[in-house]
Amino acid sequence: MKRKRALIVKMGAIGDVIMTLPAAYRLHEEGWEVHWICGKVVAPLLDCYPWVRRIVVDEKAIMVGGPVRRMSAIARLWRKLAFVRYDLCATLNFDWRYRILTLPVRAGRRVALTRNSREANLIPGRSYADEFARLLMGAEDTCREVSLQPLIPDRLPSSPLAPGTAPRRVAIVPGGAGNFHLQLTLRRWPIESYVSLARALKQRGWEIVLTGGSEDDWVRSHFEGIDVTDCIGKLSIPEVLSLFNSCDAVVSHDTGPMHLAGVSQACLVAIFGPTQPGRFLPRRNSVVGIWGGEGFACRPCHDGQTFAPCRFAGCMHQVGLDMVIGELDRLLDARSARKPLPCRIVVPGTELVGGSEDCSQ
Repeated sequence: MKRKRALIVKMGAIGDVIMTLPAAYRLHEEGWEVHWICGKVVAPLLDCYPWVRRIVVDEKAIMVGGPVRRMSAIARLWRKLAFVRYDLCATLNFDWRYRILTLPVRAGRRVALTRNSREANLIPGRSYADEFARLLMGAEDTCREVSLQPLIPDRLPSSPLAPGTAPRRVAIVPGGAGNFHLQLTLRRWPIESYVSLARALKQRGWEIVLTGGSEDDWVRSHFEGIDVTDCIGKLSIPEVLSLFNSCDAVVSHDTGPMHLAGVSQACLVAIFGPTQPGRFLPRRNSVVGIWGGEGFACRPCHDGQTFAPCRFAGCMHQVGLDMVIGELDRLLDARSARKPLPCRIVVPGTELVGGSEDCSQ
């Protein structure tokens, strides 16, 4: 029997791809052949999942390049797609320009994200991984008691760091929160808070690893005088995943490496403010989301496209150092006792009196 074919168009940020993978894997489990149009940045990530047949395009040329460069990149893709028939063609980006990429595709069913239809929109507050599954699977996936968990990679390189002698190894992600479109700096926990965290954990004798992309070079100067292992801009995406697997924990705000940590074995403390953790937090054990801005009338201010004008990000400043360290210790202690905690969302001011929400469902 001929296998069904699905073509997925999902480019952009690392987190978007990671949140789409569990839904794509459901198709694969049902015998589908999964083809994926992706940008150059996330292609190495998809290489970690050998059941995905990736089709790499120059996303930067298509989205922000000049007319000649843009049409050349699109034409190369069209030549690859012209004589292939798909049972499903799913464009999982809202920007209408991504739909142009699949114009030559012959498909039995087409799905495209739009804000004009409830059926083809992402429902606010729901896990994006579950929403992508609803879109891809259709009527077969409209009701589920438990959210989809992050999909662990099938293959990875060895860790770029050898086992250390410190009691704990913790990776922190002070930068990120951007792509070639724009920088979403309101999502960042203040750099001063990351520095204080590094100092506090170094006093315990723990190893601190700085991670991030080459665009995060600015981070280094803030950690001068602190003995940290600097991996900023030095690792590929698969190597970052392997690094996280060698760590006891990762501390990050809502950015691509947070999602990479979600598909690793490390405990994860993820800090949110303008965005809803219910949408983006990896749904697995040993993960906690701290949602700053409790009591703020303006939270959340991200509507899925843009943020409200804000220069201070008070919601992120509300998340204190003691709370982050406290949640980090809880996760690590529970794992050491072989009783990993379920995924939770907590808010400042209530973490000591049971003010948490189980996000596993």
